[in-house]
Amino acid sequence: MVLPRCTEPIQAEPALELVRKYNIPGPRYTSYPTAPQFSNAVDREALRQELAADNRDPARPLSLYFHLPFCESLCWYCGCNTVITRRRSSAGEYVDLLCRELAITQSLLNPARPVTQLHFGGGTPTFLPPAEIDRMGRAIHSVFAFAPDAEISVEIDPRRLTREHVEAYRRLGCNRASLGVQDTNPQVQLAIHRWQPLAQTAQAITWLREAGYQSVGVDLIYGLPLQTPESFAGTLEEVIALNPDRLAVFSYAHVPWLKPAQKIFDDRGQLPGTEAKLAMLTTATRALTAAGYVHIGMDHFARPDDELAIAHDEGTLYRNFQGYTTRAGASLYGFGMSSISQTDGSFRQNYKELDEYAAAVNQNELPVERGCLLSEDDRNRRAVIMDIMCRKQVNYADLARRIHLDVPKTYAAEIESLSELETDGLLHRQPGGFDITTLGELFRRVIAMRFDAYLANSRSKGFSKVV
Repeated sequence: MVLPRCTEPIQAEPALELVRKYNIPGPRYTSYPTAPQFSNAVDREALRQELAADNRDPARPLSLYFHLPFCESLCWYCGCNTVITRRRSSAGEYVDLLCRELAITQSLLNPARPVTQLHFGGGTPTFLPPAEIDRMGRAIHSVFAFAPDAEISVEIDPRRLTREHVEAYRRLGCNRASLGVQDTNPQVQLAIHRWQPLAQTAQAITWLREAGYQSVGVDLIYGLPLQTPESFAGTLEEVIALNPDRLAVFSYAHVPWLKPAQKIFDDRGQLPGTEAKLAMLTTATRALTAAGYVHIGMDHFARPDDELAIAHDEGTLYRNFQGYTTRAGASLYGFGMSSISQTDGSFRQNYKELDEYAAAVNQNELPVERGCLLSEDDRNRRAVIMDIMCRKQVNYADLARRIHLDVPKTYAAEIESLSELETDGLLHRQPGGFDITTLGELFRRVIAMRFDAYLANSRSKGFSKVV
């Protein structure tokens, strides 16, 4: 099914009242069920059986994630699972743990399965010295077989990047990189405790291009303290001039009950309000589409010839814990503290604390802290929600072919609940499905929430607001 591109910018004025109405806490749906449904009481033996079943098909691809948690200093807005330290020996000790976890997992794997995607996140993956990056790469390649066109990507902090880091990750096989920028305005950078001159970002992109990385992306955040629509427009202008292949423009997730460092923003009263945040988002959408980028969905933009844009056009876009991806159908295996793995019927998450993760690995155990086994209803709802998050339409006949379910009958109540959203102009319903409007792009998470069976019993404070 070929889907239309979203190029029409969102109009701020009609959207503002709807943002006030629908700007509620909700999941980002990088998974379904979402992480709050994971449990420490999950049946560990059943998780192992799911892992064994997942490895019966040698042709089923793998997507790998390695969480490298160390940062030298804390960015006050950050919601990631990090370890703040300047002790460089921590890197080698952590690579030791990753090598042990790889060895434990290797005995459970089908060695013929091709890896089509590998991502290094954090933290700061470039906290590792180049020699440790090389050692980690050798360990990974000794366990897994990579497809010729595998996408191998790394998150980059330009502030402490060297050319040697860039070359080490390139030797490992990295062909894509995403750079944390967030904002180029000096006042905003000081307010979030992240000083990063534009020249550092430009130098990082130059090194990556010269080293042969096929795609370079930039991550921005709107809604940070001291940001204004005018200042964010300046950030966008400066970043567009760097000519990245992809951009992620995230809404700042203010969750001080989970990340205490964010309380400083409340104390200082520097956070922009709802109207200013919406203006920043519409400014970003207009500026990036005018510069030739395709709005992939939610917070992602890409050049028209980028894999993400092509997958968006062809209706093959997928979503997992790394965000939007072109590698649908792959099982996700996570390594390192807090990382999440996904098979067709299960999720499992490693221990979030470094000491607990290390203790499990050193006892030759899979370091699983909690997990979730999916019911048939979970899998069916996941298909509906992923279509909402990855496409501009939900086609009941197409879904029926994939999940063997009469969608209008099974989810009649959920579909009826869309009437309010249709009245507000977020979607158009037809007998065969529904289309998400340009205005509805703002509220994909709200639309998906109508099909979430767990939200009634979930604690909404665990989620950030949707805009």
